[in-house]
Amino acid sequence: MNIIKIKDRQELDRRTPSMPWYIEKFINYKLPDLSPSSLLEYVRDYDTFLSWLLAEGLAEGPTIRDVKLEELEKLHMDSVDAFKMFLATHPEHNNSRTTISRKLSSLRSLFHYLSQIAEDEQFYPLLKRNVMAKVSIKRTAKPKDTAAKLEGKLLQEQEIDEFIRFINEDYGMEVASNKQALYAYTNNRTRDTSIVSLILNSGLRVSELINMNIDDLDLKKKLLYVYRKGKNDDTFKTPVYFRQEAMRDLQLYLSQRDSQYKAPKREKALFLAIANGKKEGSRMTKRAIQEMVIKYAKRFGKPYLSVHKLRHSFATDYYLRNDLYKTQEQLGHASPETTQIYAHLTDKTMSEAIDRPKEA
Repeated sequence: MNIIKIKDRQELDRRTPSMPWYIEKFINYKLPDLSPSSLLEYVRDYDTFLSWLLAEGLAEGPTIRDVKLEELEKLHMDSVDAFKMFLATHPEHNNSRTTISRKLSSLRSLFHYLSQIAEDEQFYPLLKRNVMAKVSIKRTAKPKDTAAKLEGKLLQEQEIDEFIRFINEDYGMEVASNKQALYAYTNNRTRDTSIVSLILNSGLRVSELINMNIDDLDLKKKLLYVYRKGKNDDTFKTPVYFRQEAMRDLQLYLSQRDSQYKAPKREKALFLAIANGKKEGSRMTKRAIQEMVIKYAKRFGKPYLSVHKLRHSFATDYYLRNDLYKTQEQLGHASPETTQIYAHLTDKTMSEAIDRPKEA
């Protein structure tokens, strides 16, 4: 874990006990999936929201730790609109549209967990009414340097976790009124999340992904064995590491693979789909994965994203933490010249980050 993550984890551990018990429960649920930096942003967002509830008399308190679930259930859309106005106009906050959207997205994730995942001793949802399910969040891209072809067209830093979370949670709420889209999403949510999470945490090419078999995955060592592009010997598979962040998504998909896609024993493909008119799952096609990513990217507010740009996103993030030659090895580039693109991209990222104002 790098220095920033260590500091953020320490800060997360310090601040989480000041939250209500149900937020602590949510943070612990998310710990295996998200980085300490992302979870710390969640806690900061919840601190702002709960403090606002107390100030407006919408919760009794006396501290944010004392805000009750019942008080969240009684919130109206007018209250949510008032909170958005507070974020946009309060002198202490005065957040940009992007930051407001992120804070609302944090709340939606919490409310979704409390109303759809967490349950009490009688197996009822902890939150009986979810006002945040009604909130439409308009995502706006950050200002980017339009001079570079890829600049502004990749997921950066926290957006990587946000996109995975969007597929796993928020997309279903966005298409809730479309029965056909919701049905397809419900059936494939776990698989789709796993695929995108794996690309964003390993940098696989789509061709490498579709050719993977179930026995090419070694969860204990966090290894994938793939046929790499450009290798003369196509009988030899190259080991590729993936990050811990993808582990839970892969495990969940594997637990559902056979039953969800009615996989015949002869089918060894890792990622399956049931084609129209078929009763059994078979290997996903390149086109199916490409269309799947584009579908989610459009709803996420980044219609230019593609499978290959997800690979670029991983590579840029990976290069920031490592060096040129490790990045070359991880991505399977034949020449370091190909990998030089990430040196230019990260130079730009780092030059912008040094003067980036601290968010409230």
